[in-house]
Amino acid sequence: MTEFQENARAAEAAMRAVFEPTPLQRNDHLSERYGAEILLKREDLSPVRSYKLRGAFNAMRKVLATRPETTQFVCASAGNHAQGVAYMCRHFGVKGVIFMPVTTPQQKIGKTGIFGGDAVAIRLTGDYFDDTLAAAQAYCAQVGGHFLSPFDDEDVIEGQASVAVEIEAQLGGMPDHLILPVGGGGLSAGMRSYAGALAALTLVEPAGGACLAAALAAGEPVRLRHVNTFADGAAVAQIGARTFARLADIDPAQALVIEEDRLCTTMLEMLNIEGIVLEPAGALAVDALKDMG
Repeated sequence: MTEFQENARAAEAAMRAVFEPTPLQRNDHLSERYGAEILLKREDLSPVRSYKLRGAFNAMRKVLATRPETTQFVCASAGNHAQGVAYMCRHFGVKGVIFMPVTTPQQKIGKTGIFGGDAVAIRLTGDYFDDTLAAAQAYCAQVGGHFLSPFDDEDVIEGQASVAVEIEAQLGGMPDHLILPVGGGGLSAGMRSYAGALAALTLVEPAGGACLAAALAAGEPVRLRHVNTFADGAAVAQIGARTFARLADIDPAQALVIEEDRLCTTMLEMLNIEGIVLEPAGALAVDALKDMG
């Protein structure tokens, strides 16, 4: 077992003091439609409705273990990371300042406030995530807080890998194939680093934020000129340096790009047939099944 795998397992074990594993459920509708055993890892059933809680927990846990004097955390997020950080600020009894784009859906802003309560302050800054990120980092340097990256942080990557740890335990091994959404790359980098060659991998990103495809073509992270914020949870202009380092050698054929208008159809289908409410970024992996033959 690698050191990364050991650390991911330790992170997953520590999380059990905060929340239960999310279900891994066979989906009969998708399995019948595509002639395969399709299982959905229901991260929408976590306390903050996304996997971002995991990376926030692991990074904050490690910071507070080594620097217990840390009292303020700062982050930038389009919504899901913000909710995870807010939840964990309240859990750990520390303060957080959370920067969010002005285009963030009101529902995510409201939930961030509910999860964090008096522990967090929310600042709406910038039309795009990368503008928000720059503002958050400048503020963090000014006040001497600890910046929590939404994806480009080894402890966050390790925390997101806990999804793979749970899947392995729930299945009794790794699945044949993992299909994962990509924004900044935290989940995909963590899952790939944990699963290694045990599972085939398909990574899916929205056409209006295909920063992984751009980085694979250039051989390094590059900044997209324009970003479509419809799939806000995956609408990132530049993949992380640390995350790309873990993904740089994948075959470009493993990285699918999905047009945003297709996601609407998938979201409606999953709601009407399965009663599952998906956000656009959460629909990416399900929608990709149409292209996988």
